[in-house]
Amino acid sequence: MRDLATEFEAERGRLLVVARRMLGSRSEAEDAVQETWLRYAGALADPAARAEIRELSAWLTTTCARICLDVLRSARVRREAYPGQWLPEPVVSPLDAGPPTGGYAPDPAERAVRTDQVGTALLVVLERLAPEQRVALVLHDVFAVPFARVADVLGTTDAAARQLAVRARRAVTAPDVPRHTADPGEQRRVLEAFVTATESGELDQLLKVLAPDVVFVGDSGGHFPSARRPVLGAEAVGRFALGLFGQAGRYAGGVLARLVLVDGVLGMQMEAVHSDGRPIRLVTAFAVDQGRITAIYNQINPEKLADLPPLGADDGWPPRW
Repeated sequence: MRDLATEFEAERGRLLVVARRMLGSRSEAEDAVQETWLRYAGALADPAARAEIRELSAWLTTTCARICLDVLRSARVRREAYPGQWLPEPVVSPLDAGPPTGGYAPDPAERAVRTDQVGTALLVVLERLAPEQRVALVLHDVFAVPFARVADVLGTTDAAARQLAVRARRAVTAPDVPRHTADPGEQRRVLEAFVTATESGELDQLLKVLAPDVVFVGDSGGHFPSARRPVLGAEAVGRFALGLFGQAGRYAGGVLARLVLVDGVLGMQMEAVHSDGRPIRLVTAFAVDQGRITAIYNQINPEKLADLPPLGADDGWPPRW
């Protein structure tokens, strides 16, 4: 059993990335990986059974993917009853935790483990997909799993698995999907312009930073007032953003804010005191394309932000650049 545990721990980080890509939830991903360990320990405790597994990484990936598929099928029912809009749990990391400057690792799975760069925009789009489409896309396109193995996970044929991935690709590149193509330098310039514009209170200035078809999505989980539907269009989003961020300095006790990476993309972490006296945490992610913001994702559900690192007295508003 000690040998099994050692082998599994060597794969745990990669499995967590696989599971989170599929589920969009860190807690659900951790549960899926733990269930993978239980199945692994139960099925392969016999040395003879372990000896029959030539590619342990492939066996674990397949097992984890099947567990995630079951979770996705049940999650669709749960999220239909979710209060308001749903956003994934953000992975928040410091600015110096970006991708290695020496380039990406050649293996897709290793690259994903090292960078965790998908962005909130892609995770939100993945929620549109049927569970089978999402599994096919993530396994094949992100982790380079052959379609024969994808078909095995899904209980279908190679051709059917391939078609599921094709349909998924079309969905994530559809014209109405917010685009995110900006490199870190462009992200910083646009986000700084956004903060400056909201501080000015001038809608015309803010509109220069927003794409005409920009969308604002907020997830409070029913804990705080929030738009129950996406806010669409530059003027509507601009007015909404001015009301939300333009009054940041007026919160009782002020606002703490820090620039962070949110799912590998530049964003903000904030803390304040709500008008009813409750502490409130926010994590805001942005999608940026051609010098303008195409989407703003505002996560304020405290159940999804419990593990955030605390902000300090030096993290004032506006955030330091």
